[in-house]
Order: sequence, then structure tokens, then C-alpha cells
Amino acid sequence: MAEDLKKMYRTIVHDHFPPKMEISFVDGNNRQTLFYEKVTWRIDDVDKGLRYGENPGQEAALYRMVNGNLVLGETQTIQPGNFLASDIELLQSGKHPGKTNLTDADNSLNILRYFVDKPTAVIVKHNNPCGVAQADSLEDAYVKANMADRVAAFGGCIALNRAVDRSAAEAITSQYAEVVVAPDFEEGVMAVFEKKKNLRVIRIENINRLQRFVGQRCVEFKSLIDGGIITQWSFVPAARTKNDLTLASCEYKNETYTIEREPTEKEAADMLFGWLVESGITSNSVIYVKDLVTVGIGTGEQDRVGVAEIARAKAYRKLADRLCCEKHATPYNEMKDPDVRAEIDREVAEARGGLIGAAMVSDAFFPFRDGVDVGINEKISCVVQPGGSANDYQSIQACNEAGVTMVYTGQRSFKH
Repeated sequence: MAEDLKKMYRTIVHDHFPPKMEISFVDGNNRQTLFYEKVTWRIDDVDKGLRYGENPGQEAALYRMVNGNLVLGETQTIQPGNFLASDIELLQSGKHPGKTNLTDADNSLNILRYFVDKPTAVIVKHNNPCGVAQADSLEDAYVKANMADRVAAFGGCIALNRAVDRSAAEAITSQYAEVVVAPDFEEGVMAVFEKKKNLRVIRIENINRLQRFVGQRCVEFKSLIDGGIITQWSFVPAARTKNDLTLASCEYKNETYTIEREPTEKEAADMLFGWLVESGITSNSVIYVKDLVTVGIGTGEQDRVGVAEIARAKAYRKLADRLCCEKHATPYNEMKDPDVRAEIDREVAEARGGLIGAAMVSDAFFPFRDGVDVGINEKISCVVQPGGSANDYQSIQACNEAGVTMVYTGQRSFKH
């Protein structure tokens, strides 16, 4: 059975999806239709679209929107021809991409579009970010994003918002990745990537114009097991600048509770960075951010305290791994010297997993103060969350007791 599955991973699945597709929205005599065409690539003399779906043996197809327009109320869909992940240029493929390669690339760009002012790296795996970082150079941004969770980033999709230079390419090829996505690749870079034969190198020139995709909406569909469909407009974060964040305040039993300390510029930058990264993370989610780098990412947990604890635990583990790699060129889990492990453990404990002075980011409100207390106990300095809980006053009290500032976005950021 295991050998059969290995063969399936290498097999291109023939699909029966047609070359064209139309989706119509009908209201009386008013019909609005979106037109799509199937995307294929010719690789090793084989014309084919997606290699397979989420799993080997699962038929799948990629379509790009080529015509049509949809206006419902005051909301309009993105116009045809504004292609990103649905119209990629495969510079190096190794093999046809699968569904998860494309959806990981898409969610990478979903996050990356909010960061155009500095070199930024987003690493996504299983449609969730492993690490996101901004820096003064593309190489540094990639290294910081990768070391934020080196283990999770193994085999992930790397998206970059600048043309890849040789130093960034060499840093990338020192690890294992499935996909690299960028607006362009400088001279000599492809020779570096050729050493990784199965690495999919994708050029999407529109990454240079990612900012114009901010605020654009598309229609999302979720199929139910009985064949029904739920449709919704895609989510757009309303808080996209520091001025969109408001100091936390609420009323409870005729008493006003307000955060006592305004955020510093650095705290505001980290909170805004983290909030925009949150838009690409599966809910429930809590993450920690410091110096425009993700420190710990908690995803897909059912309770908010639990996901805050998961993100905290990951921050501790990932810092231990990073320190061990940097100081001893050995992953923490492979370090056999008990004295070295003890030294690393002490340093991680003293640094509180790198969480001292970090921003705590939550995609929904904290029902009680025990959620923010998880971060406060690790000496975070600021919190960003939507607000809106009946018990917001508890979180405000907890922050004021610790000298922590907290802001509201006024908008939940669930993603399922």
C-alpha cells in the first residue's frame, strides 16, 4: 500500500473538467456571468493542468477568470485580467503543480499584498504562514521568515515581493522548498535554482503591482456535502494603517474602562503588521510578532486561550531551534550534548521565548482576561484584537495592571 501511494505522488491524474466554465448570478431578468478558462502547462511534453487535487488521485483543475463582471449591492468583483496565482509563469517546474502548491501561493500573496514598502518574505504551508518577515534586504527577510519556524517551513511555498537576487537564492536553496514565487529573478539566479530540480520557480509580474489588489474582492464558494453552496464576498481588513487602530475602551455596568498607555511607534508597527498577517491565518488564531517578524503562530484551535498557549509554546520551541542552529549549526532536536541543551534552555527561558516586548495579535475578541494573560505572563508589551466581547473590561484591566497597551480593529478576521 505504501509503495502504491508513493507511485500516486508521482502520477499525473487525468481530470474530466472542461476547458471552459461559466458561473451566472440570476435575479429576474438580470443575469451576471463570470467566464473562466482552464489553465494548463506543457511540461516534459505533457499538456496538463493541476497534477492532482489536495490528495493524490483526486481530480482537480485551475481556472482563470477571463471575462464578466459581478456587482451585488455596492460590492463589485475584481475585474478579469488581473491575474496572480491563476496565471503563473513556470520558469522551472520539475513536475506539474498540485492544488496545494497553487493555494499556498495564493495565500502567500493574500498576505504579501499589504507589504510593499520593504522587502518581505512570506512562507506558507498547508495554507497557513510558517513565518513572515520584513527586513532591509530580501535575503534577510527570507532568513528571518524561515528561522521563525524552520521546521514548518520545510517544503513550503516562499513568496517574495522583490526580484530575487543571488544571495537570496542561495539562502533559499540551502533549505528544502516546494515553490518560490516572485515578480522576477535577477541574472544568474536560475542557475542557482537549477540545483533543486523539483523546485517550482514561479514568476508573477503582477507582484510588482500587488498594492492595487488591496481592497479588491472576489466571490468565494464553499460546497456542502449535499451539493449545496455557500457563497460570500472575500474578506477585506478595514484596519490597514496605524490610524485605523483605536485605543481599547468599553462600558461595563455604567463604568468606562480605557487603556492607560498609548502605543509607541514600534508597537503600532508590529501590531499593524501582525493584524494584516492574521488575515491569512486559519481561525481561531493568535500570533506573536516582534520587530516585524512573526515569533509564534497559533492556528485552527477551537478555544482562544488554547491557541494563545500554542503560539506561546511554538515561540519557545522555535527560538530554541534557532539559537541551536545559529550557535552550534545543529537543530535543537538533534543536539545530543546535555550541557548545550541546558544552556539553550536557560537562554530561551530568560528571553521568554522571544516574547518580551512582542505584540499579541488575535483574530477575534478575548471572551475573558485569561486569553491576554497568556501573553502578559510572557511580558508582551501590546495587544491588538477586534474588541466586542461583553467582558472587554477584563482584558483592559489585565493590560493596565501590567502596563500593556491594547488597541481594537473593530473587525473580526475569521478565516476557515
